Order: sequence, then C-alpha cells, then structure tokens
Amino acid sequence: MSKFWGSRFEKGTDKLADEFSFSLEYDKRLAIYDVIGSIAHATMLGKCKIISRIDSSKIVSGLKKIALQLEKGAFKFDMQEEDIHSNIQSALKKMIGPAADKLHTARSRNDLIVLDMKLYCMDELTTIIDLISKLQKSILSFAEKNKDVIIPAYTHLQAAQVVLLSHHMLAYIEMLERDKQRTLDAIIRTSSMPLGSCALAGTTLPTDRDFVTEELEFLTTTKNSIDSVSDRDFIIEALSSLAILGMHFSRISEDLIIWATSEFNYVNIDWGLCTGSSIMPHKKNPDILELIRGETAKLYSNLSEVLILTKGLPLTYNRDLQLDKPPLFESIDKIKQITALMAKLFSSLKVNKTHLAKRIEDESFYTVDLMEYLIKKGVSYREAHDIIGKMVKECLDKGKKISDLTKEQLKIYCQKFEIDAKKLLNAKSSVENKKSYGSTNPKLVEKQIDSWNEYFKQ
Repeated sequence: MSKFWGSRFEKGTDKLADEFSFSLEYDKRLAIYDVIGSIAHATMLGKCKIISRIDSSKIVSGLKKIALQLEKGAFKFDMQEEDIHSNIQSALKKMIGPAADKLHTARSRNDLIVLDMKLYCMDELTTIIDLISKLQKSILSFAEKNKDVIIPAYTHLQAAQVVLLSHHMLAYIEMLERDKQRTLDAIIRTSSMPLGSCALAGTTLPTDRDFVTEELEFLTTTKNSIDSVSDRDFIIEALSSLAILGMHFSRISEDLIIWATSEFNYVNIDWGLCTGSSIMPHKKNPDILELIRGETAKLYSNLSEVLILTKGLPLTYNRDLQLDKPPLFESIDKIKQITALMAKLFSSLKVNKTHLAKRIEDESFYTVDLMEYLIKKGVSYREAHDIIGKMVKECLDKGKKISDLTKEQLKIYCQKFEIDAKKLLNAKSSVENKKSYGSTNPKLVEKQIDSWNEYFKQ
C-alpha cells in the first residue's frame, strides 16, 4: 500500500490498523471530484510557474484520461492503495511517469478532501433540487386533475372543516419549495473553494487560489486556512436540509396511509406501490409509504452522527472526519430514491370521489361558517361560538340536522338567524365563501395553481 507519508516511518502500519482505517470502499464515489479538482490545481501550478508548463500539461492530460475512464466505469481501483487520493496519484504516475509526483505540490489531503466533498455535495444537492421540482410538478398535476374535489380537513386528527383537495396538495408543494430553498442555501454556503489551504497554514509557494476558484466555478475562495480544512458545517447543513425534507416526506406519507385505510377510503394507491399479506389474502398494504416514513429515522440519525462526531474536535483536521462520509452518502442516496418514488406515487394516485362526497355531508364541518354568519350580523365572536356550540349539542350530537330546522327554530338560538343560513351547510358553499388570501376558496386556489405552473415553466 503506497502512502504519501511512508518515508518518515521506521516500519509499515499494522495490518489491523490498515483494515480499520481503510476508506476506499466508500470514498470511491469521490474519485471524479478528486480528478476535477486536481486538473484545476495542476493548471494553476503551471500558470504560476510553480511547476513547468510541460509537466502541468502532462498531468492535466493524464487526469482527463482518468476522468474519462471513471465516466465509462473502466477505471480500476487498487484496493491496496491507502485512499482515493493515492489511488488517483498512483494511476496517474503509471500513465505519465515522474511528472505525476508534482501534482501534490502546494496542497494537502486535508484541503483536497474538503474540496472533493464540497464538489460532491454541490452536485448531489443540485440533483436533489431537480428531483424535488419533478415531485412538485407531479403533485401539481394531481391537484389540477382533482381541483374540484372537496375533502375533510383535520386538526388533532379530528374532523374540522372542508377544503379543496387541490388546496391540501398545494400545502405539500409549499413545504417542498422551502426544502428546495434550504437546499439551495446550503449549496451557496458550500460553494467556497478550500484548495491551497494545504495542511492548515497555507504555503510559501506563489499559488493563485482565486484562479482555481474560477476554474471550478465556486462562488468564493475560503479566507482562513485553518477553518478551510476543519470546516464540516456544509455537510451538517446538507444533512439537516435532507432530514427536514425527509420529515416532510414522512408527514405526506402518513396522510396518504391514513387516507388509504378502509376507515377513510379517500384514495387508492397504485397496486405497484403496495404489497400483500402472507396470511390475509384481502390485504393491500401501503408498504412503500411506510418504509419512506421509516427511512426518515436514518436521515435524523445521520445528522446526529455527524453532529456528535464533530462536537468535540479541536481545530484543525482530525482523522475522525473520515467518518463524515458514510452518513452523508446514505442520506443523499435515500432522499434521491424516496423523492423519485413519491413522484411516481402521485402520478398514479386515484381519488374515491363518491365516498368523499358522502363524507362531507356531515354538517359538523360547517359550524364555523354558521358562526361567521352571525359575526357578520353583528354578534360577538364569543356569543356566536356559544350559540353554535349549543346547536351542535342539541342537534348534531343527537343525530339531528341543523338544515332540518325551521326559520322559527333557528331564531330560538339567535334572532339574527334567517332561513338563508341553511345554505351554508354544504361543502361547495363552505369553500366558495372563504375570502382570506391563502384560503381554500376555489378562485384563489386556481390562481395558486396557475402561479405554480408559471413558476415551473421558468
């Protein structure tokens, strides 16, 4: 196993120590970023005359060939090498000879691994943003197809009021939009180029770090070499964004799991996203949604793992930081898989409209509409609440419909009542009478749908 530091040691590391510290098995996915960063670095070394233009060109040419091998899956990783950096370095030396030994000039593995991780995070988080947009579009399409469907809405998992199903779907889109913005913010803060900070103190060589920043299309160059090599905030922030996104997926999954039960029967989940029972032939289980809900736990634990990993570390680099990668890789892989599954689910989700229409006949959904009817006629909120509460207790709680009351019976509860109050006791009136911005009013919801459609065309 070749090591950058081997000449200093009197003997090789113990076999058990090598096995324990081995990281190449999961670091392999960083290889392309190591090469991309090295191309920019080698170009800078030649430009600044730290190494000759000829050697710089040889190194860049060789690295580009390695990059092509990596893209085609033809690059052979040497599992005897210490890490991904030595793997690339050794492969380059076999390809171009002694000039490869000059690649590591004016840098350290400490700043190089931060560079690799930042490039990886920016790439993957950008992909995740695109996947979230695709999911939002899938939900929006589902909302448009069912824009006139009215459903019960809940607080405390108790029936509360009615809303448009499309309004409920737009809530999901809003949640996911915040996730996208959080992820974009994480990318912006990650986009600070650390290479050239070396081990921790910088270098005496006349490097041009801003040139590397421009070559790699980072937004800024890191300002402090100590912070550059010890910072893992960008990984924690990425994991935090993914954990919040996962929490939203879990909440959406829980809604759909409940809605798909025989007790609710609001939606039908595609058979391809469900499983059956080994003993009960009638079962159709929403296992995929349950697993999505369950996988959220890993997203939380991965965030906690890196927070705990870094909480007691002194500046600057410590080998503990090698262990930040597996939790990050796992969270990114899981989120990409879940986001794609959720988009597929909404594209095939069916609504049980007949059952829902029957469900919203319950007049308890419209008690707030009656209360606000009285408020508009000058009754105070407190008094109106008490009046409607009494009606619920004496009518709905006893299986009687408020809509069956005569005008005279209504006036027993309040003289402000007229017969037109009974027109409020239906779902269509309830949603259409909403006026406040952001409410479930069909015209307002339609505007929001149009607005989102325009947004996604940009």
